Order: sequence, then C-alpha cells, then structure tokens
Amino acid sequence: MAEPASGNGDSRRSKRRKRSRRANPDGTMTLIEHIYEFRRRLGFALLAVVVGGILGFFWFSTKVGSIPSLGEIIKDPYCAIPANRRLNGAQGCQLLQTVPFEAFMIQLKVGLAAGAVLFSPVWLYQIWAFIAPGLYSKERKYALTFVGFASVLFAAGAVLAYILFPHALQLLMGFGQGEFITALTADKYISFMLSLLIIFGISFELPLLVVMLNRVGVVKYRQLKKWRRGIVFALFVFAAFATPGSDPFSMLGLAGALTVLFEVAVQLARLHDRRKDREREDEGWDQLADDEAAPFNYTPSTIDDEPSTPTASGGRSSTDDIT
Repeated sequence: MAEPASGNGDSRRSKRRKRSRRANPDGTMTLIEHIYEFRRRLGFALLAVVVGGILGFFWFSTKVGSIPSLGEIIKDPYCAIPANRRLNGAQGCQLLQTVPFEAFMIQLKVGLAAGAVLFSPVWLYQIWAFIAPGLYSKERKYALTFVGFASVLFAAGAVLAYILFPHALQLLMGFGQGEFITALTADKYISFMLSLLIIFGISFELPLLVVMLNRVGVVKYRQLKKWRRGIVFALFVFAAFATPGSDPFSMLGLAGALTVLFEVAVQLARLHDRRKDREREDEGWDQLADDEAAPFNYTPSTIDDEPSTPTASGGRSSTDDIT
C-alpha cells in the first residue's frame, strides 16, 4: 500500500509544480504567463521589503545583543557635535520633533530603508529569477558578476559616507558659534543623512560602468587614457554639486574615492585590451586589409543547455526562452 501512496504524492507534487510555474511542455511562456510570473516575483519582493521594514521598525528603538539600536546608529553623528553646540546638550543627545506623528513616520521610513538593505538578497534574487531564464549561460555569468560588484561598491560608498558624515556635520555646524546653536529637526537631519548615503553609493558604481563599457567594446583603454584628466576634473565638479552639504570633507572624500576607483577601472581596461590585442595577433586579424573579410567561423553554434525533451509531468525544461 506504500507504493501507490508514493505515486499519488509524486503526481500531486508534479501537478502543483506545473501550476506554480505555469510551464508549457516546450519550456516557453506566453505573454500572459510572463505577466503572471512577474506579478508573483514582484509580490515576493515586496513581501520581503515589508518584512524587513517591520524588523527595522522595531530595531530602531531596540538593541540587539552587542549591536546598537538603529536609532543610535543614525543619531551618533549628531551626538558627536560638542554638547555646548547642541540644543539642551547638557541634558543628553536628542533630535527635535516639531510636528505630531513625526517620530513615528521617521521610524517607519528608516526601518523600511534598513529592511530593504538587510533583505536585499531576497528581492534581488526574485529579480534575478525572473530575468535569468531568458539569458544564456555566458550572459548569466556576466550578470551575476555585475550584480555582485554593484552591491559591494554601493555598500562601500554608503560606509564611506557614514564615516565622513560626522566631520562634515561638525564643520557645517561650526559657523557662527557665538550667535547660533544647533537644533536639528529629526526629519531634516535623517533626510540629509540618507541622501548622502544614497549619493555616495550610486556614485561608486561609476568604475563598474566603465569596466562594463570596455568589456563590450564601447570604450577602449587608449580613449580612457586620453580623457583621464578631463574625467578626473569632471569627477571633482560632480562631487562638488552632488554632496548635499557642499562641505569640503564630503566633496574631497567622494572625489578622491571616485578618482581612485576610476583609475582602477582604467587599469582593468588596459589589461583587457592588451589581452584582446594579443588574441587578435595570434589569430592574424591585425594583418588583414581594411577591405578584407575576417576569417570568422560561420558554422552555427548550439545554444548552451538546450531544452530537454518534455517530461511526463509536463515540468519546465532546463532553460526558459522568452517568447
């Protein structure tokens, strides 16, 4: 009696798998099925952000072991200002709330931002799971590399902004010490900090963009070498306008980091172009005349991981061509 039960269980599982994936026997999907799949992936991604936002909301005022609360992490740069420069600094370090319900909205906004960062692997995976079936294996490898480096660079930019933020804040609050006292509202302060973190994080994607453009042949090393001085000057101009406070610490920190990362990207482009030139020389392509056809192999190649034959359960094949 155990074997029929197992067979019925396998049949039910295969039917559920077929319904959940909405797969056709040949591994393709119609437009409506793509829309359903997109809706499902988007729902999971939004659910991850909501769950992360709920956890971030409670983390805002709760210390987790040795990890300080999110509110303390956000407030530390403001607390680094000397007590005599803060409103009621002798009584502690607190941000100013000017309207009712402002503290709740700030806690919700910061919690959602923190939750989206903490649960980024979940919603990034949902995006990847929707796109990946339409890519070849080589394209998947490049896409995974791009996403991985983009995440690391964005996090590095945000960390640098957080390190520079206290120095920039002290400098900006240092003007008019005898006539003014600092009483920052929570909304303005946190908006300023988040904007600085986002600007630094996005700016750190520049070298990755340069490397990808070089990989696909849009820009060459000799062009980057020729444009190096102009690009470095443009980076300093961009940093001067991009930093919200326009203070020298943030501007020089962003410009200096972008310059170093751009130089790393230039050297990677040099190594890539040198390898390509060596391959062209080995194959003899550099000796061809301008009106001579390159000796390409015109034999059609097979697609990696070709779809297998339909299974008895009607499940999806190894690849999913977008139709």
